[in-house]
Amino acid sequence: MGSFNIKIDQAAKVFHAEVEGTFSPEDGMASIEAYGKAISTISVPEYEIDIDCTKLNVSAPETLPLLEGCFEMYKKDGFKKVTLRISKNPILKMQLGRVARGVKLDNYEIIEQ
Repeated sequence: MGSFNIKIDQAAKVFHAEVEGTFSPEDGMASIEAYGKAISTISVPEYEIDIDCTKLNVSAPETLPLLEGCFEMYKKDGFKKVTLRISKNPILKMQLGRVARGVKLDNYEIIEQ
């Protein structure tokens, strides 16, 4: 089961999200819904999004379209920068990088912690 937590730092203009576990399609849809509600309260182009993926598992093939959809939202919504923080996990790093490149998300950075 996957879980997520969203926190907005209005002073620093950073949208923080923490994701962990293995996301089912239902978990993914719930996180997308919460994301939509949260961004409605900010001017997205003024913000960076910082996503803590250190406890996230590699996505199963059937949930990759949801991950792609999330990355497309970050691009469409216009965040200044997208930071993905991961623990040392070469497979997850490769998967996130491939999805970001696939949706042409140019302003992303993957940071290994």
